[in-house]
Amino acid sequence: MSIDHSLRSLLGSTSLPPKEAKILLAFVLEEHYQLPRSALLSRDDLQLNLEALQQWQDLQARRLSGEPVAYLIGKKGFHEIELSVAPGVLIPRPETELLVEIALRELQKLGGQANILDLGTGSGAIALAVAHAAPKARVTATDQSLEALAIAKMNAKQLGLSPRVQFFQGSWYTALNGAGQFDVILSNPPYIAAADAHLLQGDLRFEPTQALTDGAGGLSCLKTIIAQADSHLKPGGLIAVEHGFDQSGAVVSLMKMANLQEIQIHQDLAGHDRAASGRMLAA
Repeated sequence: MSIDHSLRSLLGSTSLPPKEAKILLAFVLEEHYQLPRSALLSRDDLQLNLEALQQWQDLQARRLSGEPVAYLIGKKGFHEIELSVAPGVLIPRPETELLVEIALRELQKLGGQANILDLGTGSGAIALAVAHAAPKARVTATDQSLEALAIAKMNAKQLGLSPRVQFFQGSWYTALNGAGQFDVILSNPPYIAAADAHLLQGDLRFEPTQALTDGAGGLSCLKTIIAQADSHLKPGGLIAVEHGFDQSGAVVSLMKMANLQEIQIHQDLAGHDRAASGRMLAA
């Protein structure tokens, strides 16, 4: 009697959560059969061949050991674009889409034409999402990691955005080498405290440590980005940063110390304080 290796049987017998199992099995279908995800239903009697079955079993085992789904399939959706991701970059989160929305609202006020800066771009998520949604915007992105910049540049090329997004390597503003001033500055910096137990849990165990924590209390990168914004924001320009759910008070204080005005806290879909924005005084 032959063993049932149909899609229906594999999904019914896996130990993975159903959503994750469908993502991984759909990836196998695309890789080996060039079939869309809908085939999980429309062709649920399909028997996987040996090569596809081995890949499914490998992906399943690696996910059960904790590896992030995004790294296993090499991609992650983010604000209407799909990004290639790998262990050298942070996996884009839905919460970070807040920064994109803040930037797009500001761009509307400016007629769509503006200079945007994304500090610590990682996979290029924020910079490329803004460039994709706002064709007239000019976007600059920086990162200290050469590995991250290589992935970000690859994503820009795959999305056809390379001509409108510039990438610079270096730490925060020092990467710019006098590249001018900006209408909007955005950043999702490392803000998890080094002693936070979450760094040893879930997907965070596999993501680059330098993209998650500042190695200290979680505020040092935010302090640098906010304190030095005055030299890089145009008069009346806006800065928006992502922060931890319990850091809004500290971030607002940093913005007040930097003489920013119109300071606002922005909540994520879970209702947590997740981003803060402030405006440079107009001349």
